[in-house]
Amino acid sequence: MIPIPKIAVLLTCHNRKEKTLQCLDALYAQQGLDADFNIEVFLVDDGSTDGTAEAIASQFPKVTIIAGDGNLYWNRGMHLAWQTAAATNDFDYYLWLNDDTFLEMNALEVLLSKTQRNSIVCGTTKSSFASRVTYGGYSNSQKGLLVPNGKFQECDYFNGNCVLVSKAAYDIVGNLDPVFHHALGDFDYSLRAKKLGVTLYIGPDFIGACESHTELPKWRSPEVNVLKRIKSLYTATNGCYPPHFFVFDKRHNGLLVASFHFLTINLRALMPFLWTIKSK
Repeated sequence: MIPIPKIAVLLTCHNRKEKTLQCLDALYAQQGLDADFNIEVFLVDDGSTDGTAEAIASQFPKVTIIAGDGNLYWNRGMHLAWQTAAATNDFDYYLWLNDDTFLEMNALEVLLSKTQRNSIVCGTTKSSFASRVTYGGYSNSQKGLLVPNGKFQECDYFNGNCVLVSKAAYDIVGNLDPVFHHALGDFDYSLRAKKLGVTLYIGPDFIGACESHTELPKWRSPEVNVLKRIKSLYTATNGCYPPHFFVFDKRHNGLLVASFHFLTINLRALMPFLWTIKSK
């Protein structure tokens, strides 16, 4: 008899109680749950003050809640969730899941239908308001996000909104790198995995909904004064936070590229109008 796969579901959250509860509702409504696979949820509550932890404990008592101090943010929160899960049990898969990602009922069946051992499968999400891709896997050759086409497609790197990591892949790559505070950890992990010979895929169908964040960052906006732009740029939650982006860029693109981008990112915060002129 083939054993039922065990999946550790990893989340981190902060003051998004309703979204987090909606996310868990969709997760526990998965087709095949208990019959075809088992899940165990490890959720880092990173210092929420809106009653998130209490609501989860009441409505989803099986969830393992791990307390954060409010300064972990996404990457370090997910690192802690993964570290806890890996020390708790011997899981067959680890599923990264953002708490603003709401899964379709067959999402896990779709992701699990790829049986290759040394693989990672990224789930692609779309907007609830428009039929467009929001997060998923990227192709260098196609210069952007891949669109599901009914088949598994190889990708070069991915967003971390919904990602299924096999135990074999985890044994090769390990955990997320906690050098990154909030952003870049998902891109870094996927690029490291690919360099180590792990095959990256996107699933054949959309797995759920997650809205994209498309507003112009404050640090790039000419409408924001220069001091606020610099402050925004040097906030750890910023995806281009220079100290972390330099580490990422140097690791994957080399010292010269990293140094060039470090200078241009800071220049763009100081004089964003130069890019406005360039784009016209």
